[in-house]
Amino acid sequence: MVSGKKFDWKDFIRSVAVLAVPIALQNLLTTTGSMVDTIMLASLGSDTVGAVGLCAQFSSLMFSCYWGFVGGGMLFFAQYWGAGNGDGIRRAYGITLTFMSCVAVIFTVAALCFPDAVLHIYTDKAEIRLLGVPYLRLVALSYPLQILAMAMSAMLRCIERVRIPLAGGIASVVTNFTINYILIFGKLGFPRMGARGAAIGTVIASAVNVLVIVAMTRKRGVPYLLDVRRHFRWTRAFVAEYLRKCFPIICNEFLIGVGNMLINVVLGRQTTAVIAAVAVFRTLEGIVIAFFSGFSNASSVLVGKKVGEGDHETAYARAVRLVYMCSGIIAVACLLLFALHSPILHAMSLQGESFRVGTQILAVYGVMAVIRMGNWVQNDTFRSAGDAAFGSVMEITFMYTLLLPCVYVANFVLHAPFLMVFALCYVDEPIRYLIMQRHLYSGKWIKPVTDAGRATIAQFREDHHIRVRAERRGRNGKGSL
Repeated sequence: MVSGKKFDWKDFIRSVAVLAVPIALQNLLTTTGSMVDTIMLASLGSDTVGAVGLCAQFSSLMFSCYWGFVGGGMLFFAQYWGAGNGDGIRRAYGITLTFMSCVAVIFTVAALCFPDAVLHIYTDKAEIRLLGVPYLRLVALSYPLQILAMAMSAMLRCIERVRIPLAGGIASVVTNFTINYILIFGKLGFPRMGARGAAIGTVIASAVNVLVIVAMTRKRGVPYLLDVRRHFRWTRAFVAEYLRKCFPIICNEFLIGVGNMLINVVLGRQTTAVIAAVAVFRTLEGIVIAFFSGFSNASSVLVGKKVGEGDHETAYARAVRLVYMCSGIIAVACLLLFALHSPILHAMSLQGESFRVGTQILAVYGVMAVIRMGNWVQNDTFRSAGDAAFGSVMEITFMYTLLLPCVYVANFVLHAPFLMVFALCYVDEPIRYLIMQRHLYSGKWIKPVTDAGRATIAQFREDHHIRVRAERRGRNGKGSL
């Protein structure tokens, strides 16, 4: 069921393409850079690949901790952009960057001062920790730069200036590839540094990303981002509303990050071959997610902007179509990945048992990713429209009451085969999908934060309720015939 208003498909497709394609390309470039790192490091052995992969899991935990603020910030950026509220965008960016910076400091200090303790959380293999410690200590220097680039990119995407983050991503990947090649293998007179060279390349590439974004923003006269003095003009009421909207997202991302860490604890206590296969899988999964998140981010902007304008019918119609469009796109991406899995896995040093496990992992993931990404885009859509709580409550509840108990019992009590343990990592996705679909069609997730959006929400809910009742009567009438 969609709204009775005629849907403008031409404008919809154009808007998705203009926003999603550059974001997807930027994310793909960044993740492809990680894959190139893995391929380059493959010559140093599977233990090195596994060690760097475990360090990446710590980075993923940091991502989970700060992404709650990014998601909350994008809610305000997109709706204020639709309402034309520049001061609101500036204030939202300032408070988002402040909280994200606090996360950066915590994780940077942990990685610099306690790298072995951090890696001990993820694996009990001393030889892998020994390889990972110097890498983690160096790559920690990139964390503040990565978070700054993420905050800037999120705001620029929401005001539909997506080419600037794309340019930063291109410059970053080129820099990373060049420096990695020189330092990992000791070219142009530099010493052969192995994994430490890859870490240095990541730090320099992160700095280049920030510099390119700032330079292009200044050159093109883009508003909001560089108005530093106006970023921190907060009022108590604004901070309270920001935290109220962000709190469910922050809790969601943090608790899901902790839950994923607990899953990685299980995966990190498998055989060396499985650890290497999982490390490679995480890199490939990152490519799929990077490609998909371009469309999910576009969904957030396209829906949130219309909610901010007060055009809730269009926001609803876009949301419904975006969910199925994104699911179809991710299905094609997974099929393509599995079709090419053999040369890719071999190029990333997987042989024998690790190759077999890697193939099985991709087969399971290819099926579940379509459902999982459907849940993801619905959650992002709800958040951008102002409903930060529903998807978060669903995800946290199922993670801790179903997914984690199943994984831990299967692995530590039943000693089930690894593939069954891995498959149980997605046991909650089909159930949540059905619940999220019901909420999507209810339209109750549209909760504007702008004056323009609040002025029209009551009428939208009344009209939507009438349409839902009419369609139910129509279906019941057909059924009785």
